[in-house]
Amino acid sequence: MASEVEKAQEAVPGSGDTIFGKILRKEIPCNFIYEDDKCVAFHDINAQAPVHFLVIPKKAIPQLSKCDNDDEQLLGHMMVVAKKVAKEQNLSKGFRLVINDGPQGCQSVYHLHMHVLGGRQMGWPPG
Repeated sequence: MASEVEKAQEAVPGSGDTIFGKILRKEIPCNFIYEDDKCVAFHDINAQAPVHFLVIPKKAIPQLSKCDNDDEQLLGHMMVVAKKVAKEQNLSKGFRLVINDGPQGCQSVYHLHMHVLGGRQMGWPPG
């Protein structure tokens, strides 16, 4: 099985549809733990912490560095959703938000997504 770094190096930015697009169109089954008109949240199938969920926008933004200035409200909304869902997931002692960007940022799916990790002590530096 490929490491996350290998997956990121093999991923092709701007190559079109992604697994997240298929999840949003309900072509791939997924149990959303949150959904509104702007974004969804669901548990990561490759969890890196006792609690690990993703927040993804319904708008197809390939990566954070490619977002437009008019995405500012959406990006802030995603952070507020992360906070709300973290509370529902009992992460009262804290959590970490991660957005990977590009190959060296270890991005392997080119649809913007925010990882929310918690339920254990996080280390520093992260990578």
